[in-house]
Amino acid sequence: MNTVRQESDLRRDLRSTVDRICADYPDEYWREMDRDRRYPEKFVEALTDTGCLGALVPEEYGGLGLGLGDASVILEQIHANGANAGPVHAQLYTMGAVLRHGTEEQKRKYLPDIAAGTIRLQAFAITEPTAGTDTTNLSTTAVRDGDTYVVNGQKVFISRVQHSDLMLLLARTTPKDQVRRKSEGLSVFLVDLRGLDGVTVNPIRTMVNHETNEVFFDNVRIPASSLVGEEGKGFTYILDGMNAERILVASECIGDGRWFIERTRRYVSERVVFGRPIGANQGVQFPIARAHINIEAADLMRWRACDLFDAGQECGAEANMAKLLASEASWEAANAAIQFHGGYGMAEEYDIERKFRETRLYQIAPVSTNLILSYVGQHVLKMPRSF
Repeated sequence: MNTVRQESDLRRDLRSTVDRICADYPDEYWREMDRDRRYPEKFVEALTDTGCLGALVPEEYGGLGLGLGDASVILEQIHANGANAGPVHAQLYTMGAVLRHGTEEQKRKYLPDIAAGTIRLQAFAITEPTAGTDTTNLSTTAVRDGDTYVVNGQKVFISRVQHSDLMLLLARTTPKDQVRRKSEGLSVFLVDLRGLDGVTVNPIRTMVNHETNEVFFDNVRIPASSLVGEEGKGFTYILDGMNAERILVASECIGDGRWFIERTRRYVSERVVFGRPIGANQGVQFPIARAHINIEAADLMRWRACDLFDAGQECGAEANMAKLLASEASWEAANAAIQFHGGYGMAEEYDIERKFRETRLYQIAPVSTNLILSYVGQHVLKMPRSF
């Protein structure tokens, strides 16, 4: 069997499209956004105009009708250009729950406008201060009251709320003491934030420009029609989105890694010390070569996960492994970049330190490395549960 992957014309076209957009938003643009902690509105608008943010929306609803592998190319290429897909990537991985489990009414109401870019679905509200990665232990509640649900609780590290019209929310609809397993009794809601009372958003300033917030819900009434799928089955719906998220973040890390390696390769080939390029020294050359090898290996797992996801097959293990391998490889490349640029690696104008901070995030988000290892240990290798 021929195992060589030939990239399709579509994916080459997607890369070219992203390259053209990123050429209009060079390093200086992202440096300014990072310095002032601003949302890259013009970049997002330019990307939206191409239809890329509606990549996963079926054609019947006005989208491109592409697969997750195609979408991963878009995000990878954004990062390979030194830009940041963080402001837009949620609109791709949140699609899964709506597309697979949403009602026809929800799809027809929202998907055409999402595909057209007139409304944004960029907020994904799961994490809570006391639950952390223990998703089944969340305490935000949604209580049915006639034709509405009343939501109370708190979410944390919720990105892009200020720039999103819609939010995908996970809340408990059945108390934990009334379910057999903690994963039961959780429900997903597609919440229209426009004009909604009772929602308070407090920004959290972090080491990267990621529009991070804590969100409070105080007797927030949302229509019962906001429910996605069946009440109480939200945890399984969210898992689809989590797998997509991990695969797409892996593609971003691969893009980061390739950006670091290319910048560093050029620099060490041109930087002359003691009469020779520093890249001629094995102590410099070998770590860069090893980082490149690890990025390419992680890329293979990314494609394995994408192929399984797009075929509708189980891909939890592959999605997690792709995210771990890619995030660690990009971090390895980032360390090589900052090490071999020396003092210039710390200088804002070289952009290494900005990307260094950005790619470090993916060691802990959207899932920590240790949680991935425990997942593989328990579910793949069938060892005893470690937590």
